[in-house]
Amino acid sequence: MKTKLQFLFIVLVLFTGVLPVLGQATNFCIAPAGNQFVLSWQTTVTSCVLQSTTDLASPSWVTATDAVPAIVAGKTAVTVTNPSSARFFRLYYPNPPQVAGMALIPAGVFTMGDTLDGEGDAIPTSVMVSAFYMDVNLVSLSQWQGVYSYATSHGYSFVNAGTDKAANTPVESVDWYDCVKWSNARSQQAGLTPVYYTDAALTAVYTNGDYPTTVYPNWAANGYRLPTEAEWEKAARGGLSGQRFPWGNTISESQANYYGATGGYSYDLGPNGYNAIGNYPTTSPGTSPVGSFPANGYGLNDMAGNLVEWCWDWYAAPPYPTGSPYLGGTDPRGPVGLSYRVVRGGFWDYLANNLRCAYRDYYNPYGANSFFGFRCVRGL
Repeated sequence: MKTKLQFLFIVLVLFTGVLPVLGQATNFCIAPAGNQFVLSWQTTVTSCVLQSTTDLASPSWVTATDAVPAIVAGKTAVTVTNPSSARFFRLYYPNPPQVAGMALIPAGVFTMGDTLDGEGDAIPTSVMVSAFYMDVNLVSLSQWQGVYSYATSHGYSFVNAGTDKAANTPVESVDWYDCVKWSNARSQQAGLTPVYYTDAALTAVYTNGDYPTTVYPNWAANGYRLPTEAEWEKAARGGLSGQRFPWGNTISESQANYYGATGGYSYDLGPNGYNAIGNYPTTSPGTSPVGSFPANGYGLNDMAGNLVEWCWDWYAAPPYPTGSPYLGGTDPRGPVGLSYRVVRGGFWDYLANNLRCAYRDYYNPYGANSFFGFRCVRGL
């Protein structure tokens, strides 16, 4: 992410273990001071090491030994001598805290989208995503019910109560608005700051109402929220690049809950028909228990199949409007004020092509069909 002070050749780059809040202009600052410059960041960010490199293509990160403590009101700050050549900095977090039930998705640049199978609305582009935590599993029915009970006894209301076959299968039939309110309730139950509000001043926590409520996110809040579309795809790829699925280029029913059709796709290894694991605990096809399949490289389950997952973004195909992650950039959060919200991942009745990491779909945010589920993320 280039700063406005480009003449200093300074870039803050967020890699594995880097706190994403430092990428926000209000939290991380670079200021010239004669032949030096001052780096400053929030005092709440601790246990980090300032590192630098002169080559981003093949970086060799070393501790910035010339960083001298500086005084900036309300900030942690250091002064560094102005280099004569390009120099890049990062705050490296060697031991990020663990969050129960969540996996740390490292910061970094990845290629979002692909055209492997003729996908027309996911034109590949390079996107920078800051580090974040993501639920290892889809929100299960029992997890949903626990927060739902807290929420409804603390002034929240929902259009949909959420359903599924068993406590350890993912909750389904929840619309986008209910998932957003539930995320706020989960935050408050855990003593965290809610992310979603009903006013631009971010003072009225979103607890009631459905379509067409305008929802305003506080991206700096530490609470639970829906992933952006870029966050979701980076997480789904599990650190791999250019692959169809979270684990590679082929798919089988030992890896995901979907409808096999080996005659339709060369990369579908089947077997054909509904995955028998989805019959649990009934004889009808449907969702499988969360965590039934091997995790991807980031430790996430069901990033392909079982249920489609709500994302924050409004959906837009080419030509991409302002804000679309397919225009590249850092931490894109989608366009504003369109008609449909993005869903990702495919579900148990979808064919293999709809389970690819790059596959995009969209629905009315007030829709609560039986194939909608979700999982939450949190910033560091």
